[in-house]
Amino acid sequence: MNIIVTSLFVEDQEKALKFYTETLGFVKKHDVPSGKFRWITLVSSENQGGTELVLEPNENPTAKNYQTNLVAQGIPATMFGVEDIHDEYKRLSESGVKFTMEPTKMGDFTIAVFDDTCGNLIQIIQK
Repeated sequence: MNIIVTSLFVEDQEKALKFYTETLGFVKKHDVPSGKFRWITLVSSENQGGTELVLEPNENPTAKNYQTNLVAQGIPATMFGVEDIHDEYKRLSESGVKFTMEPTKMGDFTIAVFDDTCGNLIQIIQK
């Protein structure tokens, strides 16, 4: 069994698409109209056949509450792996990304957390 799709609630699909592609470097795989929203999936530029990330609208009150409560408690909505967290931290910071946690060693891992501008905190990790 494999994870083929995972979702991330976002406040604005178009803004999220721009941030996740232009700033983070993901590649758009699907962008299909679905009622008043779109089915938008992204993949890693390094593994375009890999797991897809769905930019899911948070119109549902339960989704909005979930997203708001995670941020209020400082809990990242998801985690992305990076080769060199210090290089990625520098690149993203220079692009205007706001971090809530600078790269921090945690046992065998180093993590950092940033605001995706779309209602989420995102953790990056280097093993």
